[in-house]
Amino acid sequence: MLKHLFYFVLFLAASVSGALAQTAKPAGAMLSGKVIDKTSKEPLPFTSISLREEQTGALSNEFGVFQLPAPLKNETDSLVVMALGYEHLAVVVRRGKDQSNMVIELARRAVALQNVTVKGGKLKNLALGANSNRPGEGLLQGQPGSQCAFFVKNDKNKRLGNIRTVSFYIGENGFPREPFRVRIYKPDGNYSAPNTDILTENVVVSAPAGGQWYTVDLAPYNVQAPEEGFFVAMEWIVSGDKFFNTNFMDDNYTPYGQIMRPTFEFKESRTWNYSIGKGWNLMTLANGDGQRYNAMIRAEVDMIK
Repeated sequence: MLKHLFYFVLFLAASVSGALAQTAKPAGAMLSGKVIDKTSKEPLPFTSISLREEQTGALSNEFGVFQLPAPLKNETDSLVVMALGYEHLAVVVRRGKDQSNMVIELARRAVALQNVTVKGGKLKNLALGANSNRPGEGLLQGQPGSQCAFFVKNDKNKRLGNIRTVSFYIGENGFPREPFRVRIYKPDGNYSAPNTDILTENVVVSAPAGGQWYTVDLAPYNVQAPEEGFFVAMEWIVSGDKFFNTNFMDDNYTPYGQIMRPTFEFKESRTWNYSIGKGWNLMTLANGDGQRYNAMIRAEVDMIK
């Protein structure tokens, strides 16, 4: 009984905040449309769309299509649109007014990616993050648009180069082969929360199976690791026909996709959860020995000798 209760508590910690942004039933007017690149007119997949005052939102599908209820609290609200690698945009929407077939154009953000130049040294591989190959009891699961980010800390203050790979321990339950998006952040938000994307490309991947580590090669993207460390995040998404056949506004909807397993290697909390409209929150759960509950994520980075 206690074991099942423990699973339940950890499940709530990871997913309730995301569910709040997705499970409110539609009440009348709806907002719907497509998000596209301002220049190419190509659709922007997995874009975050939220109402600033309502603190609710949704994630567009792989074709940039979105739908969510119009605001209920105030006469007007701001529809905040955020796509990876693009400038953020706010659109004014009105309470109780249908706005369908919206076409929202976003301008690409200028990002300079540079290779690390090694002077007077050579590159070696450095493993950071979770060390264990045996996950702890519990799970981390989310809804589309929610994220779980683990801080890969540079504990020994090594000189870091580019991020080679990131790895996630995918649980054996749930839907381990469903796609998810990899996010990499600087720890430059409030209270050192995840904030600035340093991986600005859409890296959507799918694990072959659960109950094991799944590694993603990031070498082609030339992502330089900040000296203090960086956040590696899993973002839950829904693609294909499942997006249109799933009612995120239904109270009976259950979280979808992968389950990540936890580690209890660290005494401090290094894991943050994100939900659309709510933002980032630090996970502070601990086991009976005082070890903090963290997502089981690790990375390999170039170390400059």
